[in-house]
Amino acid sequence: MAGEFTAQMPTRRGRWHLYVVLMNTTARWPEYTFDRGGPVPTLTDRVHALSVLGFEPVPDAEWHWTEDSETPSTRPRRCC
Repeated sequence: MAGEFTAQMPTRRGRWHLYVVLMNTTARWPEYTFDRGGPVPTLTDRVHALSVLGFEPVPDAEWHWTEDSETPSTRPRRCC
């Protein structure tokens, strides 16, 4: 499967997971679960995970950090 894809890395149940987003397909997204919980996996850890899944980072690619929650807030949000 050639092309460029996006990788995302959430935490679930105290463990980090890296998965590759495959758009326009019903195929299961490739996923790697890191053996340890705790701090964010290093760049070396993430590159290793991608290689295990058969991918490699694009040269000069950047990781962006966005914090979110699996449990949406029950409080109404104020806007504008």
